[in-house]
Amino acid sequence: MKQTLTRLVNGEVLDRRQTCHLVHGIVDGEYNDVQVSALLTGLIMRGIKVDELLGLRDGLIETGRPVDFSPYRVIDIVGTGGDNKNTFNISTCACFVVAGAGYMVAKHGNYAATSTSGASNVMERHGVKFTADADRLRRSLETCNFVYLHAPLFATGMKSVAPVRKMLQIPTCFNLLGPLVNPCRPAYQLLGVANLNQMRLYSSVYERLGTGYGILNSIDGYDEISLTGDFKVKTHTMEKVFRPEELGLPAARPEELYGGATPDEAADIFDSVLENRSTESRKNVVLANAAFAIKVMEPDKDIEECLAAARESLESGRALGCLKQFVELNN
Repeated sequence: MKQTLTRLVNGEVLDRRQTCHLVHGIVDGEYNDVQVSALLTGLIMRGIKVDELLGLRDGLIETGRPVDFSPYRVIDIVGTGGDNKNTFNISTCACFVVAGAGYMVAKHGNYAATSTSGASNVMERHGVKFTADADRLRRSLETCNFVYLHAPLFATGMKSVAPVRKMLQIPTCFNLLGPLVNPCRPAYQLLGVANLNQMRLYSSVYERLGTGYGILNSIDGYDEISLTGDFKVKTHTMEKVFRPEELGLPAARPEELYGGATPDEAADIFDSVLENRSTESRKNVVLANAAFAIKVMEPDKDIEECLAAARESLESGRALGCLKQFVELNN
């Protein structure tokens, strides 16, 4: 560790193998909290590089619990968090809309960190019991096109750095890893980021991993398509700024996307969208995010066609049917 910290102090970049080895050392208890704190602080102050982030990701995958969904070609829809907007569970709603449209979704999530309700909070409010049992997970995916992977059951290496991250009380490079350590290594991912620097970083990572990706950022700082203004989308083949009206959708006001003051209120908002009784703004935001997820999996389709598929899934009740089946299987 002394050699590694010296290299960081000198402004040198670590390679992918080195940062992977560091994660193994942290998990095995080879370093004390002061050393780990210095490492995390050094990386975030200098600015983490692509190979370094890939190595940390490799280390967490290798020390975690894998799940093999490779025959299914699944997608994950996730945000980095940290935009401090406290929106409702937009990406989780979009997951069920995409599942209702006939695509398989493996959602990787956790409890809320910066908002009222994270994906795991809303799942628990529906009585879902989290599991790492591979047979049960595959059954859920095959039955309702949706499976939920509660992060603490899989990325066990995160526990090793949790005390240091809590003591530091500032974001570290490990905050960037959540979207990259889905244990099933999905073939596709739609990722929302809070700024354009993160968009550039993640796009380089996805290119190296060979993941089919779409990265979203609303120009006013949301880590998803908020429809509160222009938003940027980057994929392997496209990089474009969209206006809400280009999708035939009206602009939304920030207060219309409020996620509620309690987890129970957040769960009711979540249900209202999938039951097709929400406000138009909430519904439209979910449809927009679901449409671009479908676009990631179906790059030859026009976004209008993807939006129509998302709308049909929600308005026909198929998205809600996926949720009900999922809850019944996982209670």
